[in-house]
Amino acid sequence: MRAILMAAGMGTRLRPLTETTPKSLIEVNGMPLLERQIINLKERGIDEIIVLTGYLHEKFDEIVKKYNLIKVVNDKYDVYNNIYTMYLVRQYLKDAFVIDADNYITRNFLPEDMPNTSVYYSACKENIIGEWILNYDENERIFGVDIGKEGDKPSYIMSGASFWTEKDGILIAKKVEEVVAGGNFKDLYWDSIAVDNLKDMDVRIEKIDSNDIFEIDSLEDLEYLKNTLKIQ
Repeated sequence: MRAILMAAGMGTRLRPLTETTPKSLIEVNGMPLLERQIINLKERGIDEIIVLTGYLHEKFDEIVKKYNLIKVVNDKYDVYNNIYTMYLVRQYLKDAFVIDADNYITRNFLPEDMPNTSVYYSACKENIIGEWILNYDENERIFGVDIGKEGDKPSYIMSGASFWTEKDGILIAKKVEEVVAGGNFKDLYWDSIAVDNLKDMDVRIEKIDSNDIFEIDSLEDLEYLKNTLKIQ
């Protein structure tokens, strides 16, 4: 198994914190978000860790050296959405965890053994406006997504952590290559490619606790996290 940590974004909604620091290196509760994820992965015996950087990529050099990471730089981080970021590491997308590096993870929910299928780790959240809600059958197999809207009840959402088998990883990499080759991909998310091809993959939902993972995309998100968990 290996892991890809997506850390290329600018984090504009977290300014002024991100004016000189990438958002995944912001410290929460005394540790950078990214480092907490690396420690979780190491606890599961995962040593091949690829960190996908872009904005202020040189700021990652210390942590890359400390944990012997593979650093990949997306020099077009301010041009394209994250499908291009995934395009740069598509060769690693086999038996791989993919985690958004701006997530604060409170409990190591990653499995000790390799999953038998591809997995979206999903927390049930209350404020889901604009979030990707996972639709799944009685066997926990995911067959589609909805976008959360005002008035929706709490639901299990795409929470920024997933695992992809060799078969499904190869398929996604191929589809990402095709889209990038076509040229019309500027605003696409790589998860859009996965969702569009769910019928050809075996992707299951793995439900985690609502407070296991928090996306830190804005100053409001950061304040909500601190108030919820009573941390600094």
